[in-house]
Amino acid sequence: MENVLLLADLHGEYGKLDAFLDLNPDAVFIAGDITNMGPAESAIDLLSRIDVPAFAVPGNCDPPDMVEFLEQSDCVCVHRSHFGLGRISIIGVGGSNPTPFCTPFELTDHQIDEILSAVIPRRERAVHNVLLSHAPPFGILDLAGENHVGSRSVLKHLPSFDLVCCAHIHEAKGIVEKDGVRVVNPGMAATGECALIHFGPEPKAIGIELITV
Repeated sequence: MENVLLLADLHGEYGKLDAFLDLNPDAVFIAGDITNMGPAESAIDLLSRIDVPAFAVPGNCDPPDMVEFLEQSDCVCVHRSHFGLGRISIIGVGGSNPTPFCTPFELTDHQIDEILSAVIPRRERAVHNVLLSHAPPFGILDLAGENHVGSRSVLKHLPSFDLVCCAHIHEAKGIVEKDGVRVVNPGMAATGECALIHFGPEPKAIGIELITV
């Protein structure tokens, strides 16, 4: 597996999916906000059309039962879990740290820390170690206006990964490297934004393209 399509913040808008899949990815990562406040079942229109392995976490605008829905679908739900994919290991944490908007799936930073602290020791490290998190790390791709709103717990665990795929802050699309760890927010898939991630054979050999279809 070499090329992975990263989608996030679809918010129930799936009209660009065929154009995304025309990029011919080997797999798809989905970093949350698949629906716009639910219901979870509305995501079937998206997931049934993805014909390559897909791995997802819910976002804060997905209902909590999105976890169960994903687990019962052909998509692999990696929220609170880990998955080995050849030379890639994936850990996931969905939802977000608290927002001012009382969205359906919010966790305290302590809960996010508990999830990551429990899962990281259980994974088998691979050539490329990936965190799929809806919430960005605090201080990285997390500016909402003039405020940093990311998760301090995601930031705390950053050294355990080579790549963090995040979302949540629509205007924070971009790629940042901190202490050798790449962090990418692919932008809003609802408006045709995505990232194509190229995993090379060697550690740290990760190329990322930000694409609009």
